[in-house]
Order: sequence, then structure tokens, then C-alpha cells
Amino acid sequence: MPMKILVCISHVPDTTSKISFINQNTRLDGNGVQFIIGPYDDYALARAIELKESVSGTTVTVINVGPADTEPTIRKALAIGADDAIRVNAEPVDSMFVATQIAEHAKGYDLVLMGRESIDYNGGVVHSLVGELLGLPSFSPVMKLELNGNKVVMAREIEGGKEYLEASLPLVAGCQEPIAEWKIPNMRGIMSARTKPLKVVEAKTIDLPTVSQKFELPPPKSAVKMISADNVAELVTRLKNEAKVL
Repeated sequence: MPMKILVCISHVPDTTSKISFINQNTRLDGNGVQFIIGPYDDYALARAIELKESVSGTTVTVINVGPADTEPTIRKALAIGADDAIRVNAEPVDSMFVATQIAEHAKGYDLVLMGRESIDYNGGVVHSLVGELLGLPSFSPVMKLELNGNKVVMAREIEGGKEYLEASLPLVAGCQEPIAEWKIPNMRGIMSARTKPLKVVEAKTIDLPTVSQKFELPPPKSAVKMISADNVAELVTRLKNEAKVL
């Protein structure tokens, strides 16, 4: 049965980028930073494209909450295989704000996929918030997702193992590896992405439950201390008093 799939993607700094803050440490300095689709969102998108290819008539829409400079990231998702896109024209200031914007446009979709978390804030709660706002079940972190008619068979990671679940559509899932392999856009996909629909909508106004005051970088790493292999006593002392692991 054909489905409508919505994939939520984040626009995040590449993990190799050097991060700094501006405006008294209240805002990320994007100068010189390479931005990418969130790696966990990439898994969700890849699985959505696989489902589209296996179920005739299925469509995949991507949605992003962000300003205009996120559009190259959205176009990459279109190049990978999504059919169309929605950009909510607002800064993704916190998880509740993002979830509210997604939920506003997620009604009518059979399956809402996203990464288990974004790698900038690592909140890991947007999927559950979207599920709550839509009145749908949400599951995370989903490692396997298969369709069986109107049922979705999933495996998700739990402490010490896996949990196997079955639920009916519609639902929300936060994804992680190895649900699918990342897909790299080919030249045909890149060319076609230029003309695929990208709808820009204004954000729904909400009262923010939280406001970020400032950000801090972790302290710089100290120099490596070399200890002679013969000096076991000093090693034990440092592990106890400095590393505090004994």
C-alpha cells in the first residue's frame, strides 16, 4: 500500500569542524563551518528511500526547521531521493519549538522518521515530543524497521540488548544505525534536486518553555604525561589522585 513518509532533517556542523561562539557565547559562529545533514537523520532518510523504492507509489517529503542558509542541506536530501521538501523559516531554538513546527506539518503522513538525536544539541527528545503532539506512538532508537501491511516491525536498542516491537501505522520513529546504509547522491539526483519543490512556510508562534542563556566549550585537553614502564608506583598514584579511576 502506498505511503506518505515525512523525514525530519537537521542542519548541523560537520563533526570535524572547529566550533566557536559569538554574541557573548549565546550563538554559534557559523563562519568557516561546514554544515551537513545530521548523521542520524541520514539513516532515517536512507530507510525512507528504501521503503519508497520497495512500495510503489510511496512518496518521501523532508522537513527542516531553519533559516534560508539550510537550503543546500535540504537540496542534498532531495538529491538523495526525497520527492519534495518543506522548510519552516525559523531558527531551531529548542526541542519543543522544533517539535511543534514539525507536528504542524506532519498531519496526514503514515510514517514520520527522524534521527534518534541531532549531533549539535543531542537532546534526543524531538521524536517523542512530535508523537505526543500528534497523538501517535513514538519509538527510539530504532535499529530495524520493516513493513508488514499496516504493521511496522521494529528493533530498538535497549541497555544490554535489543527490544523487538510491532505497531500499527501511523507512528513516529527516531532512527540510528544499522537501520540502513547512508546514500550518496549521484549526478542525476543532484540535477533533479534543483527543480524539486521546496516549500517555505512561516513558523507557528509558541511560548518557549526554555531559553538558552549561553554556551560553553569543554576545557582544553591537558598535555599527555609519559610515565616510564618501570615506574608502576607513579602510574598508580596518578590514576588514583588525578584521573580518579582507581
